[in-house]
Amino acid sequence: MDLLDSILNAMDAPPSASEQQKTLIKKQREMMERMQKRQKEELLRFRKYVDERMARFAKDDRVSIEFQPLDKVHRSVIHEIAENGGFIAMSFGQEDVDRHSVVYKKEHAPGEDEVTARRNGDGWNKEIAKEYAEQRKERLAQEQSDKKASTAAAAAEAGCSTDPDNTTGEVKPTTNYKAKYAHLIGESAGLQAAGKTETNQSYGFVPSKNKKDMRSIEQTLADIQAKKRLKLQQQQEQQQEQEQQQQQLEEEALEVSQSAAEDPPGADHQ
Repeated sequence: MDLLDSILNAMDAPPSASEQQKTLIKKQREMMERMQKRQKEELLRFRKYVDERMARFAKDDRVSIEFQPLDKVHRSVIHEIAENGGFIAMSFGQEDVDRHSVVYKKEHAPGEDEVTARRNGDGWNKEIAKEYAEQRKERLAQEQSDKKASTAAAAAEAGCSTDPDNTTGEVKPTTNYKAKYAHLIGESAGLQAAGKTETNQSYGFVPSKNKKDMRSIEQTLADIQAKKRLKLQQQQEQQQEQEQQQQQLEEEALEVSQSAAEDPPGADHQ
């Protein structure tokens, strides 16, 4: 302990702040507090503005409302108020550039085309909606044509043919497999063997239809409660039996002790 005290005493004391530094630190702290207070007041005013705008939006016939580009804190306020009011809020645009929030009514939720257009920065109006609808139709037509082409190529490799009028893309074989294997199975045996198959309804020793629980929810709950009551009753009966056995053992021990006290060992009996 003396060595530690000597080391601490040999160390230089931390430099004390001058009055000028203390005044500067105090001013900085006060400035920070005023700035935080202004930010809090501004956020409260913005929340009130969003509440009023949402209330007007709920009463009018507009499908959606769009806010100006804002930072993440203000957008979070919009999303929170929209969620509490039963609306749908989504943000679009690039962060710190033009990212803004759009609020929709639940019965007029945005479609896939609108979400894609807004994410691409194209906005949304009737002309853009028409343009994206045409692009979607062209894309679906191209996908269907590609699917037909791939199906035809697969059928050509497998030695099958596809009907050009077949819209389902069903592949039809060009050869009859029965004629190919007629020398093995015969012509009539194949038809007899190709009978209608039926699934086996019994697995193991119990049919599958007997394994399905046909009870209602109320009946299932009643059965569970009945099992619990039966288990509790059995536990109480076991506890009572144990108590009776314990009481009987205590009575027998008490009788043995009393008889031993009345007739101590070594006593002479005449």
